[in-house]
Amino acid sequence: MKDPSSVHVRTLGQGARKLLTLHCTIAHSGAWSGLAAALEGEATLIAPDMLSHGRSPDWDGQGDYFDLTTEMAAAQLTEPMDVIGHSFGGMIALRLATEYPDLIRSAVLIEPVFFAVAKQDAPELVAKHDHEAQPYTDALVAGDMALAARLFNRMWSTDDSPRWPDLPERTRAAMVRGVHVVPAVEDVLFQDQKGLLNPGVLDRATMPILILSGSKTHPVMPAIGQGLQRRLPNASCAVVERAGHMVPISHPQDTARLVQQFWQNTRDR
Repeated sequence: MKDPSSVHVRTLGQGARKLLTLHCTIAHSGAWSGLAAALEGEATLIAPDMLSHGRSPDWDGQGDYFDLTTEMAAAQLTEPMDVIGHSFGGMIALRLATEYPDLIRSAVLIEPVFFAVAKQDAPELVAKHDHEAQPYTDALVAGDMALAARLFNRMWSTDDSPRWPDLPERTRAAMVRGVHVVPAVEDVLFQDQKGLLNPGVLDRATMPILILSGSKTHPVMPAIGQGLQRRLPNASCAVVERAGHMVPISHPQDTARLVQQFWQNTRDR
């Protein structure tokens, strides 16, 4: 098992509010730079790179990737702080909220990819997702990581996102490097392997939680967000207009505005 200290951690901003930020699959900690700037000095963002992402070492395939990533994120919780997670990072943030409620003041889950929720609430939308995901799933099975990364990136991008050939070679290489972790967490995301939906587990996350989705995202995502809102004791949902799945990267100003409003509301209670 990797030592949590082997993970690269980036610090963004110098604000008084300590904020743990957890990026999505095939991205890196620098994805939070836009949000850090938009928060205008209100927070200090502690942003680790997951294994096989950014400047962290590669995952060697040993151990459970979801457990490793959770452990490495939890190692940053040195005091009570807020947490924001995007996509797979949102899943890590949700788990931290259930396992370390005394160390998390609030959580923002941006498009958390907890498909097991939608399998219970809207199975037809999961079937639609699975059908659309089949090309990159086939590429992963075939071991064509470059094609898998290209198709995975396209599926979760909007029509106005840069096309694969237009991305810098360094960006493409980073995506290819990280895409092998996708099948490693499939059972967690789709089958709730860790039992987060078991009776009483989500009840532990009593802190205020905001769940964000983009208005142009895949339809399964708001179904997940609304399903989590119903299951969590203190959660609300909001929509970032004109955004797809990559909400905090494509719309950092809108994301910051909703996050700051959420923080203000939690202070006022």
